[in-house]
Amino acid sequence: MRHGKKLNHLGRTNSHRKAMMANMACSLIMHKRINTTVAKAKALRTYVEPLITKSKNDTTHSRRTVFAYLKQKEAVAALFREVGVKVATRAGGYTRILKTGTRLGDNAEMCMIELVDFNEFIQDTPKAAPVKKATRRSRGAKKEDGTADAATSSDDTASEEKPKRAPRAKKKDDNKE
Repeated sequence: MRHGKKLNHLGRTNSHRKAMMANMACSLIMHKRINTTVAKAKALRTYVEPLITKSKNDTTHSRRTVFAYLKQKEAVAALFREVGVKVATRAGGYTRILKTGTRLGDNAEMCMIELVDFNEFIQDTPKAAPVKKATRRSRGAKKEDGTADAATSSDDTASEEKPKRAPRAKKKDDNKE
């Protein structure tokens, strides 16, 4: 029974699991998203989030502590240079796990784990600004600099483009009443 055991061993020895987590964490930091199984992604999340928290404080001690886990100089530099700066204001939850279905060979649940602040698709799309309702203005409304108000000038151009309708012809039933 596994009562109270919080670490998923992933069917590997301790040294193999540590090396795999270090490699996956380096790949996640360098590429900002990786595809893996759900079990590995959940284990990676508990491995990499404390390292990202350490990267907020750029000191020699925190760099050495993170290097002891990652063992790749380029990944540590990228973590402190790019990731740590971008997540400085975030309180936690630096990774997102998106399930992508099952693997063809063994039907394992697959997912994509990514760093939250580095998703270009979500961040580049501008949020829809609320549309201001045009207020009605009198025809003689002018701004202080002497130009016509934007609402009035757009109304004038709209009326010039659209021809006025001819009056509706009365039906015989309307004339009788």
